[in-house]
Amino acid sequence: MAKPSPRERETKRHEVKPTVRYLAELKGKRPIVGLTAYDAIMGKLISDAGVDFILVGDSVGTTLLGYDTTIPVTIDDMVRHTSAVRRSDPGCLVVADLPFGEASMSFDRLLESCRRLMQEGGADAVKLEGGRDLADDVEKLVATGIPVLGHIGLLPQTVKAIGGYRKFGANREEAESLYTDAISLEEAGCFAIVAEMIESKVATVLASQISPPLVGIGSGPDCDGQILVTQDLLGLTVKGVPSFVSPYANLARDASVALSRYVGDVRKKRK
Repeated sequence: MAKPSPRERETKRHEVKPTVRYLAELKGKRPIVGLTAYDAIMGKLISDAGVDFILVGDSVGTTLLGYDTTIPVTIDDMVRHTSAVRRSDPGCLVVADLPFGEASMSFDRLLESCRRLMQEGGADAVKLEGGRDLADDVEKLVATGIPVLGHIGLLPQTVKAIGGYRKFGANREEAESLYTDAISLEEAGCFAIVAEMIESKVATVLASQISPPLVGIGSGPDCDGQILVTQDLLGLTVKGVPSFVSPYANLARDASVALSRYVGDVRKKRK
């Protein structure tokens, strides 16, 4: 069987319009796949791989910008990296993270930040960390026409407050709290919800109890889909990867070897 031409692959990539409704309706049909991207090159590669959505995450702070946490990432950073991904013309949904502190400001400030991510950055939707405490604002954002991807469980923007990274839902109280957060975001109108580092059994039950897709990261295999930080998946991190990640490549090692060979060849006048 002949391989499709580049033109045929490009046409196929845009056959299904990337809408939040399309993503939401995948629940119960097949697993949803998401990956992060922060630039045009990776945006195209990831889109061409066939993902359902790209998350321009505030994880750009720890993967590309050299920060220890996502907290220093600003709205200007997020607009810049989102617009870079949009310029790759991805054939999938593009979701942009709202950075630290923005969701805690006045609603006018929150709306303005979301407006920038969509109008200046080209995002199709925004992601907010938090549960029931944000539900009222999420409902108002959705009413203004801003699609919202929720995020419960481990919230990296609160890592300093909680004292580090850990699993959530290990006891009944936490499991019930996660359920309340998920239901609150569903009722507020989130088209899907990210579940980060939630105990696998709890995530499985949550996925069956809510209507929006529950997209897991470190929350077991039985969510409605999965998302990972692409640099972790490709072995492009230098500080190690989370325990739940099984890298599919070791590009950091390969790049290091190639760079060292180049330096050696130039110094020995082989290039």
